[in-house]
Amino acid sequence: MRRSWLVVLFLLVPVATYGQTPVPPDSPRITALKKEVAAEVDKLRDFTQQMVDQIFSYGELGFQEFETHKYLTGILRQHGFTVEEGVAGIPTAFMASWGSGKPVIALGSDIDGIPQSSQKPGVAYRAPIVDGAPGHGEGHNSGQAVNITAAIVMKRIMERDKIPGTIRVWPGTAEELVGTKAYFIRAGLFKDVDVALFTHVGRNLGVSWGAAGGTGLVSVEYQFEGETAHSAGAPWRGRSALDAVELMNIGWNYRREHLRLEHRSHYVIRNGGDQPNVVPRTASVWYYFRELTYPLIKELWAIGDQIAEGAAQMTGTRLANTRVLGAAWPRHFSRPVAEATYANIQQVGLPEWSEADQALARAVQKELGVAETGLATRLGALGQPVTDNRGGGSDDIGDISWNVPTITLSFPSNIPGLPGHNWADSIAMATPIAHKGATAGAKAQAMTLVDLFLKPEVVTEAWRYFTEVQTKNQKYEPLIRPQDTPAIELNKEIMDKYRDEMRKYYFDPTKFKTYLEQLGIAYPTIRKQ
Repeated sequence: MRRSWLVVLFLLVPVATYGQTPVPPDSPRITALKKEVAAEVDKLRDFTQQMVDQIFSYGELGFQEFETHKYLTGILRQHGFTVEEGVAGIPTAFMASWGSGKPVIALGSDIDGIPQSSQKPGVAYRAPIVDGAPGHGEGHNSGQAVNITAAIVMKRIMERDKIPGTIRVWPGTAEELVGTKAYFIRAGLFKDVDVALFTHVGRNLGVSWGAAGGTGLVSVEYQFEGETAHSAGAPWRGRSALDAVELMNIGWNYRREHLRLEHRSHYVIRNGGDQPNVVPRTASVWYYFRELTYPLIKELWAIGDQIAEGAAQMTGTRLANTRVLGAAWPRHFSRPVAEATYANIQQVGLPEWSEADQALARAVQKELGVAETGLATRLGALGQPVTDNRGGGSDDIGDISWNVPTITLSFPSNIPGLPGHNWADSIAMATPIAHKGATAGAKAQAMTLVDLFLKPEVVTEAWRYFTEVQTKNQKYEPLIRPQDTPAIELNKEIMDKYRDEMRKYYFDPTKFKTYLEQLGIAYPTIRKQ
């Protein structure tokens, strides 16, 4: 394991010795354009709100975002973008493009929801729209509104002023399964991109550079095969694939004590057999192996493979197949682009929250038993590289970040202190909190687009940081294997079960101004004491 620790340290050392060339301050023209794009984003706030609400109402899970896909591609075509659908072999993925020449700036944000997180917006306690159905319990309904609003505004300026360059818009399909971005890279979708601007819902308006917190991962399904028999009449003639699954899980849980503290691992049994009186011939278990670096992820995965093989030997079954269902590299973000973005964030500032906004936030926090701090009222500092990473979540934007200079803009559309991947994280996501946060994010995004299209030094410095610091000692190697393909069948059964009922609650902007109005929800709705 000493080699792995050296890898971690080796990746961090060059940051301290990087000599960044200062980017010139904004010229009067750029200052004026930034004020203009911010004002134009403000004029589109109803458009932004409608997108946030519409996608929220779809509540679709990863690989099944068909309504969201149709809606987004339709909007982009209406505004003059050329759209290529089904990219990288994924039906709900697309790449939209407008303009020509360099630089090429790609705007991305995730679009999928969370299982069993259906929730009425603006209601500060558990109140599903459709009980048991999925919903936007991560807030992925908001990011495309940020990007498309900013893209439309920048496109108009570029057309008027004849500014060269290309704007791309793309979706983070099935991010909750970390299921697509590695395939986007393999398909060459970013081979000519100069900078990737990603957005993700957050609790403040911010950005960071360098090594991010959290982990990378590989998502693997282990499929075992045995032999059936009558479970009571002749169990000795059977070989239970389920026994192999259970022994693998037992083996992994014993091994956990001897794994690095920073690792994360979890599993679900996807197939446990057909019925109790038949010895299960087939069974499978799905693992996430998370670690801090590419080498450490590979080591963790290899341990999983060894334990699976041992479980098969103990049960007289065979490990029939291992299938990679998703992968994500640890994230590393561009310092020059992050610094340019943060300067714009400081100009935008946080939204002005109403007392109703703060009352909803505090009521949700009280419901969950966390500090009743309300919504953020002060900007945080520019995020710095994480040097004491204790592990955590993953995001496959990491794969993009190791192929092109990338940042993630966090915008304040959700409530602090929530658990994540939960019904409570849906509550704010079709309310004025989400709408105001998305507009603030769109302003920062549009202003950063002005920097990237009119200050070539930012792009030049981004690539110098990328080559001289980030990838100096670590090059990208995909975790997905040549035989792996996108798991586009995932979540189909769940969406087939709930979609017809969910469709009854799709937002209709021709009849209602907001989704809250359509649902007849008083804002905020708080539990009576």
